[in-house]
Amino acid sequence: MENGKRVLIAPTKYGSLFCEMGTGKEASSNNLVIDENRMQGNKAPQYIAALSVCLGSVAAGTVLGWTSNIDLTKGILNNLEITMNQVSWIGSMATLGGLLVCVPIGYYCDIVGRKLAMLSMIILFSLGWLLIIFANSVTMIYLGRLITGMAGGAFCIAAPMYTSEIAEKEIRGTLGSYFQLLLTVGILISNVLGAYVDIKTFSILCFCIPLVFGAVFFFQPETPIYSLKKGKEDDARKALRRLRGPDYDVDSELKELKQQIESAEQNQISLKESLKKKATKKAFVISFGLMMFQQLSGINAVIFFTSTIFKQAGANFSFSPTIIVGIMQVIATFVSSIVVDKFGRKILLIGSDSMMALSSVALGIYFTLQDRHILNEDQISTISFLPVLSLCVFIIVFSLGFGPIPWMISSEVFPPEIKSVASSAAGTFNWFLAFIVTAYYQPLTSLVGADVTFYMFTLISFTGSLFVFFVVPETKGKTMNEIQNELNGEQINSNGVENKAYS
Repeated sequence: MENGKRVLIAPTKYGSLFCEMGTGKEASSNNLVIDENRMQGNKAPQYIAALSVCLGSVAAGTVLGWTSNIDLTKGILNNLEITMNQVSWIGSMATLGGLLVCVPIGYYCDIVGRKLAMLSMIILFSLGWLLIIFANSVTMIYLGRLITGMAGGAFCIAAPMYTSEIAEKEIRGTLGSYFQLLLTVGILISNVLGAYVDIKTFSILCFCIPLVFGAVFFFQPETPIYSLKKGKEDDARKALRRLRGPDYDVDSELKELKQQIESAEQNQISLKESLKKKATKKAFVISFGLMMFQQLSGINAVIFFTSTIFKQAGANFSFSPTIIVGIMQVIATFVSSIVVDKFGRKILLIGSDSMMALSSVALGIYFTLQDRHILNEDQISTISFLPVLSLCVFIIVFSLGFGPIPWMISSEVFPPEIKSVASSAAGTFNWFLAFIVTAYYQPLTSLVGADVTFYMFTLISFTGSLFVFFVVPETKGKTMNEIQNELNGEQINSNGVENKAYS
């Protein structure tokens, strides 16, 4: 017998009974002993459910990437005359929409359920794209971008919430990263369509993507946790059987989930009271800090204005460079989804932010040499590869760490009694910073220069690496309770006993 190994003795109507091998509490030889590994859930249905919900992230990605590969100033959208200043606002209106919806979507998910909340976003997507497709004024484009941004922003909160509530802890990190992965797929689709089809056809195809999401996700179950909160135990049981497979010990997990929900309801406290808890204070610092460093790294400025940055750098291509950037982003995010539950969140965050800092400083140096006329045109042409390489590296390493993981950690660190509200607040903060960066990137570069702007991004990314190293805990492979215990200053020793950690 392996020391410390949990085995199932026998199921009862109250749940399955477990004993700890090698702890003096072994089952007798008369008991039927089944290896716990044989009772683990089937992971495939969980992967399918996570991928289907994140098709909504593809729709959100097309919203973010819509401006990256088209030149609206040439009157290509219904012959409208649009200035560069208006283009900046068209780009940033989507982030403003995301900002406005983040808090309401948390309450909405609690009222109608995670599944129905996301399905209803199809209406917003459709309305927004129709306004853009048939726009006869810049105001209609603004409004369409605002509404599609609201729908996309809703998925930033609801999709990670859904995946975290359907996943077993062993694959929670992987499933949580699918949101960012499919978001990058949506951005890539925008890059390709923007390069090879006219803008109206491009927008019509974007209109169709949320409809595909609805057709696929409609057949997935509501999360077991939400069903139990609403007193629908049969629905929760059916969902677990669907998500874990027929051989899984559903009753045992149901009992555990019910105990967690009952405990949360019995200990339900106001936001004000929760904020007095050490774990809650740390969770807010961690989540809001990661959101801040993610957005102030300049990522949305890079995504929204990729073509503009290449043009500023004097890079000429026979193809759209945004497509190559988009492909790299998808591949890197996919790699992150594979390794996040192996290497952990923290090492990926530090490595990601450190490389982002190096990429930003390389871009800054290039623009200094070019815009300050330190090198002549011939000399500049010899290092024309630098902005392309730097931008590609920036997006790749962002997608490996600082793209998906802040959203994932935000759904992991908040206590259950305020998770919906707190995650929504963190999402609102994220979108607010995204709006600031995208709205003022071009005015800032005009004021201080592209080089100084990227030096600022460098400093922020370097500071973010230090923040992760000293403040952010590793959440890989930990249950929600274990994460809360750690944030409260408690540790679990080898015997499974909670001890207070004193510094």
